[in-house]
Amino acid sequence: MKLGIIGLPNSGKTTIFNALTNSTLPTGAATSGQFEVHTAVVQVPDARVDKLKSMYNPKKTTYTQMTYVDIGGLDKGIGEGGLKGQFRNELASLDGFIHVVRAFQDESVPHPYDTVDARRDVETLDSEFILTDLVSIETRLERLETDLKRKGKAGDIAMQAELDMLNRLKAQLEAEQPLRDLGLTEDEIKPLRGFGFLTLKPVMIVANTDESNPNPTIEYTHQLSKVVSLQGKIEAELAQLEPEDAAIFMEEYGISELSAARIIGVSYDLMQIQSFYTVGEDEVRAWSVRIGATAPEAAGAIHTDLQKGFIRAEVMHYEDLITLGSEAALKAAGKFYLQGKDYVVQDGDIVHIRFNV
Repeated sequence: MKLGIIGLPNSGKTTIFNALTNSTLPTGAATSGQFEVHTAVVQVPDARVDKLKSMYNPKKTTYTQMTYVDIGGLDKGIGEGGLKGQFRNELASLDGFIHVVRAFQDESVPHPYDTVDARRDVETLDSEFILTDLVSIETRLERLETDLKRKGKAGDIAMQAELDMLNRLKAQLEAEQPLRDLGLTEDEIKPLRGFGFLTLKPVMIVANTDESNPNPTIEYTHQLSKVVSLQGKIEAELAQLEPEDAAIFMEEYGISELSAARIIGVSYDLMQIQSFYTVGEDEVRAWSVRIGATAPEAAGAIHTDLQKGFIRAEVMHYEDLITLGSEAALKAAGKFYLQGKDYVVQDGDIVHIRFNV
């Protein structure tokens, strides 16, 4: 999963990137206005992996990973008819966005923070994304309409279906509403993925706060969206400390957990992703798959050959295994299941795929 950290100047988005990834990128005016992309891959904390590791004592333990992308210079192009070029291409390649909004006091900023500023900043970037998507749709519609006129009654049925869908999306954007609010089904979304529509992607609004206002109120009621708050500057500093020292400061500032674990957890929920596991003496490993995925689709997350040759899945539920203490006890209790192609994988499933290619 690849999430882009975006925000207007002075929002502290690079500070948030540093906090999430334990990086030390420079922040402030030195980087303002420059188009820069910084990428970091972080290991997803998972207490269930830790427990399974203690049970199986494997040679190797593998956690899932999250990729964060810090995109600088987003202020260029704002108010100029939608985002274009490098910005558009980079944003379109992401799975979702973490939109950082300033919610802290800063003497270098001309005026103090208030919730009106936060709402304005959110709406500014949302408007740019809506306009960018609208330009993409209008360009495609022009080509489609030309092709359909040329073909006449022999026009392709698929082309007409695409035309109808794009007109539906256009009406939503002209009403100044993001595409994700349409509640499109997975089957409707699949043919749209190639467009890289920005307002179709999930968004997490992160209020970058300080100790003077740790929990500001920012309303954002769109679908596939979340709002969280964190003290970016403090957490970026904590990320650089040894665990023992960090624990002392966390207690002092009333921080129950570092942002990385919390943001990842919210990200999984936002992106509608869940974890399943494979276990054994060689390796205990966590895998991520979309909620609602079938057993063959989970097999495909491990390797495409497993999906092609899928026969069945042997499934244990994590809580059952922990409660009963061993695979043998679990089998004796009748809680070891053989599942076919229609089985929908559940969060926390421990899966072994039987296949033949």
